[in-house]
Amino acid sequence: MKTAIIGASGGIGRALADALEEEGAVVRRFARPELDLLDEATVAAAAAAAGAPELVIVATGILHDGDDGPEKSIAALDPAWLARQYAINTIGPALVAKHFLPVMPKQGRSVLAFLSARVGSISDNRLGGWYGYRASKAALNQLIRTLGIEDKRRNDRGIVVGLHPGTVDTRLSKPFQQAGRDLFKPDRAAVQLLDVIDGLKPQDSGRLFAWDGAEIAP
Repeated sequence: MKTAIIGASGGIGRALADALEEEGAVVRRFARPELDLLDEATVAAAAAAAGAPELVIVATGILHDGDDGPEKSIAALDPAWLARQYAINTIGPALVAKHFLPVMPKQGRSVLAFLSARVGSISDNRLGGWYGYRASKAALNQLIRTLGIEDKRRNDRGIVVGLHPGTVDTRLSKPFQQAGRDLFKPDRAAVQLLDVIDGLKPQDSGRLFAWDGAEIAP
């Protein structure tokens, strides 16, 4: 199986690539500067070099950067930080779909999977806060739904899906890890996510699933 991992330098992306290679997959690892979500030309070039992958996993995302992080209240909203979260969590993945879906197989099972987050679920938002991250992931989930509908016209067995990995011990989650909550090591998270991917059916396209296979409502 040919696979492309986008964001392969991160904790989850690297673990996914390692796990797939152990299973015998031919994996193409993409990371900056070769593929920069903020530079569409690099996304297009990466897709052209991907070699018709049956599985593409977008393991990218931003939650904090320097002094910027999840907003606790509306008073903390900053336009530049909001725009950066959308650029990386929403627009960049959309550009990946724009350029990678056309090079994926037009017949047979194919999967384009994006790492999303439960906090992007509007119906599950009970605590508030984290405005930019929640909103950018909710927008990503809507894109996934829309892509799933369109992709059926290209390949009726194609699957576009969002995956919530849980809290994984990576740089992204480090400042927000809490004692007593489930915390997965990247290698375990990778295996769990690949198990979910293996169990997906065409009718699951456009939906969001957690690491344990449970569907997350929009």
